[in-house]
Amino acid sequence: MRQMSDIILNQHPLIMTANETVRAACEKMREMRAGSVLVADKDGALIGIFTGRDAVSRVLAEGRDGEKTKLERVMTKEPMTTSPDVNAVDALRMMWDWGFRHLPVCDKGKILGIVSRSDFKGNEQDRLDEEVSLWQRLR
Repeated sequence: MRQMSDIILNQHPLIMTANETVRAACEKMREMRAGSVLVADKDGALIGIFTGRDAVSRVLAEGRDGEKTKLERVMTKEPMTTSPDVNAVDALRMMWDWGFRHLPVCDKGKILGIVSRSDFKGNEQDRLDEEVSLWQRLR
């Protein structure tokens, strides 16, 4: 079974500071073909996450100006994270249970990477699907 460290190996996640604008974040996301930005403090510790979903629901839908709105105003603060030694199915289960599309991977406050649902292989997804199906039948 793969661990998170296997999935994020050699990854260079998109990291920005909280005082950068939504527009800058969206431009970087497009440039890097990323679905999210990890937001870090001056020491590099994770303080938030900003996703494409946030851009739609917290910026566009609320009529905010992306050139003026800072990430700190629209990011998800203190997002849940996982550690590099967690196995892929457990991380995928966590994402399913909480409705996340992106899950930061951190170790002792240091950002190591981020996973999205598309990072998981078929057998990992199949196992989660079996679990979900079983839970639905037990209800």
